[in-house]
Order: sequence, then structure tokens, then C-alpha cells
Amino acid sequence: MTNRQILQAMSGLMAGMFVAILAGTVVSNALPTIIADLGASQSSYTWVVTAELLAMTATVPLWGKLSDLFNKKLLLQLSLGMFVVGSLLAGFSHGVGLLIFSRVVQGVGAGGLTALAQVVMASIIPPRRLGKYAGIFGAVFAVGTVAGPLVGGVLVDTSWLGWRWCFFIGVPFALLAIALLQRTLHLPTVKREVRIDFLGAFLIVAGVCALLVWVSLAGNQFDWASWQTAALTGGGVVLLAAAVFVEARTAEPVIPRNIFRNRTVTLTTVASLLVGVAMFGGTVFLSQYFQISLGKSPTVAGLMSLPMILGLLVSSTVAGQIISRTGKWKRYLVAGAVIMSVGLGLLSTIGADTSFALLSLFMAILGIGVGMLMQNLVLAAQNDVPAAELGAATSVLSFFRSMGGTIGTSVLGAVLANRVASETAKGLREAGITPTGGGSGDGGGSVPDMSTLPAPLRTVVEHAYGVATADLFLFATPCALLALLTVVFLKEKPLKTSSGMERLAEEAAAETAAETAGPVEALIELPRQRTGDAPVPAPAPGDQDPTEQRA
Repeated sequence: MTNRQILQAMSGLMAGMFVAILAGTVVSNALPTIIADLGASQSSYTWVVTAELLAMTATVPLWGKLSDLFNKKLLLQLSLGMFVVGSLLAGFSHGVGLLIFSRVVQGVGAGGLTALAQVVMASIIPPRRLGKYAGIFGAVFAVGTVAGPLVGGVLVDTSWLGWRWCFFIGVPFALLAIALLQRTLHLPTVKREVRIDFLGAFLIVAGVCALLVWVSLAGNQFDWASWQTAALTGGGVVLLAAAVFVEARTAEPVIPRNIFRNRTVTLTTVASLLVGVAMFGGTVFLSQYFQISLGKSPTVAGLMSLPMILGLLVSSTVAGQIISRTGKWKRYLVAGAVIMSVGLGLLSTIGADTSFALLSLFMAILGIGVGMLMQNLVLAAQNDVPAAELGAATSVLSFFRSMGGTIGTSVLGAVLANRVASETAKGLREAGITPTGGGSGDGGGSVPDMSTLPAPLRTVVEHAYGVATADLFLFATPCALLALLTVVFLKEKPLKTSSGMERLAEEAAAETAAETAGPVEALIELPRQRTGDAPVPAPAPGDQDPTEQRA
């Protein structure tokens, strides 16, 4: 395919990914307003984010399996349709319960986009050229991430629109993506007789959910050392152990076991998990920090995230172009992991009085590291697996990256809630202020509406959120260092120059040739094995010549 043909085919993919990114980012600045308007708690704030990540995580491998059975374009359009339904439900929500459910529906759609977009890219673009187009996807990611908070902040600050339009605004983009896919994407449908392991998928989702519920609620709704903790952790471990048992005995597991025999896939999977924990867990609460600790409006909070996104945009695009030109990729993974670790470490020093110039520098460093690392991990894995396993490898990496983001958001959300509670209580004691009720930032109470707090109390809460947010980045930094250690052990292999569909055709032809040649070679070798180098004796009267028998 020419560059023009590839870009035309990618137009619908890029529109779809833009929608998925917009869904996650447009609400980031609006969440404090949404949660306050619905009268929900800090744990609910976490679950509005976690619900989408969890649904996306759970369904990524299933979408990968479905792509082996049905038309990939149809599946992409179906996932976009689910996103539209989830967006409409979220926009009309009048309670946090329906809002969280709608985010689950959005997450299911986002799971399809996350898995299938990368599978389709690998199918039509050779790994040697993929770096350049992965850079374009990184640019789309950056634009969506920039536009989301800005649009969300403007919508929240516009009285005649409000936060509900943060969900409605993605609907026309999703419909546009469906139309573009119908017009530009043309892929052959390759059907396989595959049984989807729904039991294994259910056990994986149930086990992870049990552990995430425990992480989110422990310390707020019940004590860490309690029967609820024992029930949730014990149940989660048992369910995950059962999932491993079931997956080991099914012909088509949700996560294929043999794929981890490939060293590159194993290392990139571990690195993706750690990047998910560090990236999502560390940055998802930045908007809350901007608005509560620094006292900025939603629109200004969106603008404040620009340095990180611009760093990601530049590094993703430039690194992708250089990788496509040189064929060398490992050095950029290592450099990205180093820079990401430095960025997270620097962000662990922030507070309520940190200047915007310093914040911008720290965020730009983090964005540069993430842009060099995240997408190129997928490229390294796709380059080192057979074409028949492209979907499985891509789904596994997406699954564990999303899993890392879900775990990171839940764990660090619980850390934030408890740290805010302790710092607020400490600040109130030191200031000699007696709490008058909820809204002061306690871990299980409501997210505070800063405009209604008196000045002394507002100062205490600002300081508490500044300290707590810095602690999140401090907890995320070791994960980034472990990701660095993982990518160092990757073995650099030359990037292939044929696309996934071309490689799949070559593999199928080779397999067919081997199957055809196999019986003839076996008939020739069998007498030699019995007699060594001696001549093959002539067949006895009445016996049939092996060649005639084969014919």
C-alpha cells in the first residue's frame, strides 16, 4: 500500500481513537464539578475513572478473539456504537450509579478501539514503516488529550452548556468515525473456528474487580484489617487462581500461554503493565490538583496540562520518524524509560506553592519519556511474533497496560483519599480549627467545593491535596524504574519490511507446502530409517508399491 492508501485507511482509525481518548480526557477537568454536583465521594471520583479502565481492560482480549471470527471493520463500528450509547447514558445521568454504569459501557467500546486499531495497523503496515504511523497516532493521542481537558473546561465554565455536554460532544465524532471506516477501510475477512473462553474471561474480570473494590474502599468504608478485607482479597485470589486453571486447559484461552515463551513479548508486557501503573495512576489526578490545590478554573486546568502533552506529541512523532528511517528502536525505549522516571521523580516534589514554570518543565519531561516509550513497546512486540499471533500479542500488551492503569488509578486513588484525610486533620489541629462537617477533604467525604470554604480552611485543604498529589508521583516512580530495568533486557531485532497480511499469506503458504510435502517425505524416510543406508528392498509379490499407494 502507498502512503496515501495507508493514510486513507487510517483516517477512520484515527477518528475512532480520537473519540476514545476524548472520552477519557474531556471529563478530567469536569470531574470535580460533576462529583460535587451529584453529591458523591472521593471514592466515587476514583470509580468514575476506574470503571472505564476496568471495562476496557477486561474486554480487550475478547475483542482480539472476536477479530479472528468476524470482520474487523464491523467490530470497530460496533465498538464505536457502544461508545455512543455509553456517552448518551452518561450525559443524561442524574446519579453517580448510572454515571459509573455508563462509563462501563464506554469502556467496553474503548476496549474494542484499543485492541482492533492496533491490530489493523499491524495488518496493513510493515513494522519498518510502522514507527512513522505510530508517531501519527501519537500525535492524534496528543491532540485528543489536549483538546479534551480544554473542551471540558470550557463546557463546565459555560453556564448554558454544563458538564453533561462533556459526554454528548463525543457522539458526532464517533458517528463520523463509523462513516469513515465504512468508506476507507477494506480488509479481507479471515474466519477461524475459535471458541471464546468466556468462563476464563469472567473469572479474570471477577478476580480483578474483587481486588479493586478492596483497594478502593479499604481504609474508608472499612478497616484494612477486617473481615471485608479478608473476603475481598481471598475471593479475588481464588478467582484468579481458578482463571489460571481454566485458561491452562482450554484450546483458545483469553490470554494464550505460549505467547509468553517469546522473550520480547514477555518483557514488553511487563513494561506495559508498569507504564500503565506509573502513567495513568500518576497523572489522572493532576487536574484535581490544579483545581483544588492551585485554585484554578477547569479551563485554566486544561491549559496547564499542555506542556506534558506537547512533550508527548513531539517525542512520539520524532522518535517514530527516526525509527522508520534507521530501523533501530531499543535506544528510544531505554531513553524514554529513563526520562519518564526522571519526570515522575521531579513531580514528586510539587506542592500547593509550586510555580507553573517549574510544573511545566516537570510535566514536559514526563511527556517526552512517555511518548518515546509507550507506543514503541507495541512495535517491538509486533515485530517479533508470527503474523498469526499479531492480534494476540497486541491484545495482551493492551490488556496489561490497561490493567496497570486500572490498578494504578485504584491504588493511588485510595492513597490520595487517605493522605488527604490525614493531612487535612493534621492541618486543622495545627490551625486550631474545629471541623464543622463534610466537605473538608476527608477520605470518605465529598470532594470539597473550594469556593464555599472559608480562607483558613481552604488553605489547609490546598496544602493537603498538594502533599497527597506529590506522594502519588513518589509511589509511581519505582514502577517507572522497574520498566527501565525491563526494557534494558530487550534484544533488538531488525524491523520486518512486510505487512501483517503479507506475512500471514507467506506463513499460510509455507504451512500448506509443509503439509503437502510431509507425507511424501515420510514414505521416503521410513525405509531408510529401517535399513540405514542399505538399498530399499523390492516389494514382495502382492504388496503394493508405496508410491502407488500414495497415488
